[in-house]
Amino acid sequence: MFLAPAIVTAVLLRLAPTGRALWDSLHSTPLGAEPATWVWLDQFRTLFTDPGFLNSLWVTVLFNAVVNPLQILVALALATLFNERIRGVGLMRTLVFLPVAIPQSVSAVIWAVAFRPDGPLNGTLALFGIGAQRYTTSPVQALPSIMLVVSWIGVGYWMMFLVAGLKQIDPALYDAAALDGAGRWKRFRYVTLPQLHRQIGFVLVAATVSNLLLFAPVQILTEGGPEGSTDVIMNDIFERAYLQADVGGAAAATVVLVLISLIIVIVQFRLLAKGED
Repeated sequence: MFLAPAIVTAVLLRLAPTGRALWDSLHSTPLGAEPATWVWLDQFRTLFTDPGFLNSLWVTVLFNAVVNPLQILVALALATLFNERIRGVGLMRTLVFLPVAIPQSVSAVIWAVAFRPDGPLNGTLALFGIGAQRYTTSPVQALPSIMLVVSWIGVGYWMMFLVAGLKQIDPALYDAAALDGAGRWKRFRYVTLPQLHRQIGFVLVAATVSNLLLFAPVQILTEGGPEGSTDVIMNDIFERAYLQADVGGAAAATVVLVLISLIIVIVQFRLLAKGED
């Protein structure tokens, strides 16, 4: 009885939509209207011959290959710093975590103002004699700009998990390492990292899934442009479903995204399990 609400919610909000997406991916529903026509894997074949979808795959892979290690490394560095006994550490930790309390859509709007040609970022660069940058309107700078926005939100969130892990490490381990002559770096390498193995593994998997599903900042700041440079898979799915009325194609792209997520997570879990052995 206690599990029933969670089970019903999971079925209605997770399993049923997943089943419907799989069904739609195997049927053609012109303009999203019934009756649907069974097409088997034709929509998947169409997807993988579509330059737009292939570009979204590449952009998504590139984005995750850069932003996931970046977020985890910065979060780990901040967690290690804020675990030290320094003045004002509680306030600094709160300031870093504060963006997490702001919805992604609101954060994107705030950064849209910062990225304006006459915005504060270009104003700061002008003080150092650096010319104005295009940011989200530049095919080269747009994706790094999205990475900056996502990391501004994500780093504080992942940092808190790592801080919690650091608090669980027995101080006696550091004392023993210090008695053996281990310096700060060796204590971090041989004590902190092994003891944080599970927390880092969780953060890695969670960050990967979260960033694979990136949508709001892209839709608000660039709408997948310029020139498709920020057209991640979630944005491609949105455009297929709601702008092109290609329900079957959007469902097929969703299935591909779910499979990619599952494969990456399974590989990560296997690597983490080997690390524990």
